[in-house]
Amino acid sequence: MRVAVLGAGAWGTAIACVLAARHEALLWARDAAQAKTLAQTRRNERYLPGIEIPAALTITGDLERATAGISLALVATPVAGLREVLGRVKPPLVWLCKGFEQKSGALPHEIAAEVLGEDARFGALSGPSFADEVARGLPCALTLASRDAAFAREAAAIVHGGRLRVYYSADLVGVEIGGAVKNVMAIAAGISDGLGLGLNARAALITRGLAEITRLGMALGAAPETLMGLAGAGDLILTATGELSRNRRVGVELARGRSLSDILKDLGHIAEGVRSAKEVLNLSVKKSVEMPVTQAVNAVLEGQIKPAAAVERLLSRDPKREG
Repeated sequence: MRVAVLGAGAWGTAIACVLAARHEALLWARDAAQAKTLAQTRRNERYLPGIEIPAALTITGDLERATAGISLALVATPVAGLREVLGRVKPPLVWLCKGFEQKSGALPHEIAAEVLGEDARFGALSGPSFADEVARGLPCALTLASRDAAFAREAAAIVHGGRLRVYYSADLVGVEIGGAVKNVMAIAAGISDGLGLGLNARAALITRGLAEITRLGMALGAAPETLMGLAGAGDLILTATGELSRNRRVGVELARGRSLSDILKDLGHIAEGVRSAKEVLNLSVKKSVEMPVTQAVNAVLEGQIKPAAAVERLLSRDPKREG
């Protein structure tokens, strides 16, 4: 089967390497010079250092060539680049990005509906997945969601294989909310770790963060079981605790007193939680959903309050029934 991965960042390169073991896989890089370098060196040292790109994977900077005759396209651009690529690629397709579009505040499925139409065959692939581990062939489980249940099942069967286990779901909203909001909670967990508050505090933040994700998701029509699954709780646990998590690292460095601009400059990759935090807060206000952890993260990111003070504000809240 012929499949294309569109976007040669860390996650796009990783999943393309995995798919090349059982499909005729192509990896498209927006930058023609980058595509040439990857094809020659069989390495993506900028985004996925130390990983050998298999000879079976075709790399190209020509989007038309990459998508000719394919059974499925996997769009691995950031959310900021999704709209443009969707305008140039025909379904069926799934995207790997998580978060909200700047200014519009749209989730990826809302962007896709605008560009491709509500009836197009599209979906999202999400779940706990560090690109480096996937590229090295370590076990990973993901969820592929689409409002078209038949397409979700068919697309999941294409991606599933080897040590990559893929479940399917019709709860596209739940999968996307889980993937977007967990990045904000990972920043909170990083702040806690950076302040040296211990494992108890981290566990509490993750749990209360999951409660916020669930409340918001359900207000948008998501199923609670989705938010307790791979794309919700699973992704949150990984991103809030893993040393490879960029969003957690942002929180750690903020707690150590570094400026957000310096942190992002050194990171070299996109930390979607920084972009998503304000959109999550806006959505919570719109839907009248209480999200104190989200509020605290926003206040820190916008320089309104110091990380330590934000934690104290959360701890000083009145006792209430858990839920």
